[in-house]
Amino acid sequence: MVRTAFDLGITHFDLANNYGHPYNGSAEENFGRILDNGLRIYRDELCISTKAGYEMWDGPYGAKHGSRKYLIASLDQSLRRMKLDYVDIFYHHVFDKDTPMEETALALDQIVRQGKALYVGISNYNRSQTAHMQSLLRELKTPFIVNQPSYSMLNRWVEDDGLDAYCKNNGLGMAVFSPLYQGFLTDRYLHGIPKDSRIGKGNSWVADQLDETMLNRLRSLNIIAEKRGQSLSQMAIAWLLHNPAVTTVLIGASKPSQIENNAGALQNLSFTEEELTAIRTLIE
Repeated sequence: MVRTAFDLGITHFDLANNYGHPYNGSAEENFGRILDNGLRIYRDELCISTKAGYEMWDGPYGAKHGSRKYLIASLDQSLRRMKLDYVDIFYHHVFDKDTPMEETALALDQIVRQGKALYVGISNYNRSQTAHMQSLLRELKTPFIVNQPSYSMLNRWVEDDGLDAYCKNNGLGMAVFSPLYQGFLTDRYLHGIPKDSRIGKGNSWVADQLDETMLNRLRSLNIIAEKRGQSLSQMAIAWLLHNPAVTTVLIGASKPSQIENNAGALQNLSFTEEELTAIRTLIE
């Protein structure tokens, strides 16, 4: 899947310290193996990001927070797992009300000055939290460039919160995750629930939302996508990229064909006013 993405021109690979199964860190270890298996020679053409903020290891310093000790120790571990000298972007993964934001900002600044990351970002921060962090990092002259929130046609909290407008107006990118809303915005559920899907396996927290009203909404969106010559997932990704605040869309996949399909969204990124109105009617 990584090689398929790279061959399609996708150069941004997003990880986190606690990603992976059966244990935290296994995703970074696997990515390190993939780099060793022919991709590492292209390191300077890759944008590799990782994050820390959620529970990572047992004990008081590996729990969910934004302390200097946790963030710096965690990134050191991530770099060892991937066998890298630095990452391109290092994120604080989630806002921590129990750690002064000044401490988190100073840790992110130190990480850049140590050469362990080229840029820093935040994830799961709302508009006011983002503004505060940007103010702190601007004073430190830290290269703070991106917020990574959840965002999709079916999850538009960044619009209600004003985060997308803030980012657009203040020079920050948004790297959005869960663009297909746990697979809802694909063709997988248009005719029922497949046994091998996330919901079929009982692995999705949004399973109870897949009622007849939602299915009718998805089918109507799919009709619009078909008229555009796209799959539902392609239109959902194109719709996100239509928002000028969105820099990049983070897709998840379980097979190469899904990556190929999603990348096809780039073939039609424009929307007519009629299409936007029809979509807005369905998702509001």
